[in-house]
Amino acid sequence: MQTTSRSDGSSINVLVVDGGPSLTTLLSTVMRKESWDVRGAHNGSEAIRAARGFRPDAIVLDVMLPDLDGIRLLPRLRAVLPGVPILFLTALDSLQDRLVGLRTGADDYVTKPFSLEEVVIRLRGLLRRPGAARARADAGLMVGDLTLDQQNHKVRRAGKEIRLTPTEFELLRFLMHHPGRVLSKSQILDRVWAYDFGGQSNVVELYISYLRRKIDAQRQPMIHTVRGVGYTLRPSG
Repeated sequence: MQTTSRSDGSSINVLVVDGGPSLTTLLSTVMRKESWDVRGAHNGSEAIRAARGFRPDAIVLDVMLPDLDGIRLLPRLRAVLPGVPILFLTALDSLQDRLVGLRTGADDYVTKPFSLEEVVIRLRGLLRRPGAARARADAGLMVGDLTLDQQNHKVRRAGKEIRLTPTEFELLRFLMHHPGRVLSKSQILDRVWAYDFGGQSNVVELYISYLRRKIDAQRQPMIHTVRGVGYTLRPSG
């Protein structure tokens, strides 16, 4: 099976903006086979928040939304994520919607009814475009008041710069790619260190403690331990 991932090996994030939860659930099932992470937003306000916090690598955008139609929402998403490919979902007989969507900035469209496999194939194609690859490489990450600049290797919390070693930076980047998700020690070892430590998972505990001293010092904690499972990073408060 052909799969697509980020240059650092972490999972692709896909934001599905749809008026109801059913499409998100169906796409999540299919995209798990691609090892992609999927998050749903069911109106324009949720979509903007997810674009800022989840930092998707691609967006599936339905034209029919309860508060703001997809055509008007599209340029607002573009303002938050300029280089991220957007796949537009529109009605089979709505030629005007398709044309307006493409003129507004959509990269491609799929007409209803469609197969889930077609959506995945179209997304694969968009994610392989050079512009999309550059956007993924250069994009900053943001979780709450914590930001990470992947291009310049800078980290800030509440606007204050935090100096990290290269390993601490890679560990934080992996956590920030999966906000709110509990990551096991073995997953962290595999992605951050990229080789087997022979079960010496205490190296993960050690570097988590280093990060906590720098990221959470005299602040509301963002890095949390889920006993017996692993670690997660989520916004404070």
